[in-house]
Amino acid sequence: MDSYTTEAADSQENSFRIIDADQFVRLWSKTYNAQGNPDWSHILPYYDANIHFRDSVQELRGIDHFQEMVQRLVRRSGELRMRLLNVTMQGNIIHFEWEMTILFRKTRTSVLYGASRLTLNEQGKIVEQRDYYDLWGDILDNIPAVSKLYRTFMRRVFG
Repeated sequence: MDSYTTEAADSQENSFRIIDADQFVRLWSKTYNAQGNPDWSHILPYYDANIHFRDSVQELRGIDHFQEMVQRLVRRSGELRMRLLNVTMQGNIIHFEWEMTILFRKTRTSVLYGASRLTLNEQGKIVEQRDYYDLWGDILDNIPAVSKLYRTFMRRVFG
């Protein structure tokens, strides 16, 4: 690779860096649009190729696996919206609380409440994402016959 090509690649690479919380909010808000049709194409370049992702259901490594996971979520959902509630950035860590409204194809709309922690590398790319949420509680709360049983069980077992 000649020096011009290397400089162009470095310049493009540096243009996809998260520099502050406001920029992150703008990027994330474009991902989950008002139509309930998520589009990750503009934010994926801000993820490191070696992204480590973990949530209540899965753990994966690498941008290819991350993209596959995002595509599965979008395919399984009739509508998918996310509202950011609180966002803070301190150093290379971004924390944010969120409210996700999801309509699975064969069920009613469910609202999941959660929080995420993103870690940025030296280049300002997301190298780690950890999502925290109560998947089963938030979904089961939206099923009338099951909701009461689930909450009774949780109170008895966990106080």
